[in-house]
Amino acid sequence: MTSIQLAEDRGDHVPLVRQPSLHHFEPHPIHRSERIWSETNCYVDLWIEVLHALGADPIPATAFVFSAEFDGRQWDFVKFQPEDLRILYGIDVAEQNIWKPFAEQVAENLDDGIMSTVEVDGFYLPDTEGTSYRNEHTKTTIVPLVLDTAGERMEYFHNSGYYGLAGDDFRGALAIGRDDPTALPPYIERIRIDRDRLGRGATDGDIDLDVIRSHVRRGPSANPVAQLGERIRKDVDWVRQAGPDQFHLWSFGTLRQCGASAELAADLAAYLDARGVRGAAAAQESFRQVATGAKSVQFKMARAARGRAVSVDDSLDSMASAWAAGMAVITSAV
Repeated sequence: MTSIQLAEDRGDHVPLVRQPSLHHFEPHPIHRSERIWSETNCYVDLWIEVLHALGADPIPATAFVFSAEFDGRQWDFVKFQPEDLRILYGIDVAEQNIWKPFAEQVAENLDDGIMSTVEVDGFYLPDTEGTSYRNEHTKTTIVPLVLDTAGERMEYFHNSGYYGLAGDDFRGALAIGRDDPTALPPYIERIRIDRDRLGRGATDGDIDLDVIRSHVRRGPSANPVAQLGERIRKDVDWVRQAGPDQFHLWSFGTLRQCGASAELAADLAAYLDARGVRGAAAAQESFRQVATGAKSVQFKMARAARGRAVSVDDSLDSMASAWAAGMAVITSAV
């Protein structure tokens, strides 16, 4: 069995991560059920929990929400930026070349005390029961912490949780015994960590504030929530004709990403206030109004997908105004 905890076997008495338990997993507060949006997207949710397990505060690295844009079709599929992870925590994330069965590569990484992000097929992940598990083939990303090849068992982070799988699911997720010459190797990133930098924390030398300011500076000149509102107004009739299945795909890339980004922006405003940035706290309510508004509009658009008439103008206007107000506060404060 290979595990990230094998770092201790090399004479390093401090484990790299706080090994979660499959029976008792305490997620980061961002993923608690009382949140407006308890999930963002698979990559952001995954990294929130990985950073949490590393003993790091993930909130300053969510500064990407301040530079998020709407491109006319979708809200940015926001992600933790590799440069931010390196600067804030000493975490280097880079694509890894694969020239052997990728289960072996992941196991070797764990032996070396290196974690990996791995793209797998959600069809084999039991934690997606009710959605993709044994129902549809879909690409998703996990971070394995335990890989027991002999026992065909794996423990891994996925989305906002920590899970285990075994047997057929183990072989399926890691493509073991699959003879398909047309299959492409999965995308794998190796995660190398500078422990000294990680130990100093994101606040060392006010690096966290520098990262947040950099995202505020490169934020869009136009109001992305107002642009999203224009798109949603145009899409009401299309959603009504497309139906519920298409609605879920559409809403994930528009309202869910916007709403989740806004709630993370509220978290950042609170973080800045705790860091002594005067006035930042005043942005929290504005960003939460956007997050709540996005959830409300999503419910309305779900009704539209079932063929009902809906009115979203007032909600969208309020969201746009609230985002502008929140960003004005943050821009002035930082």
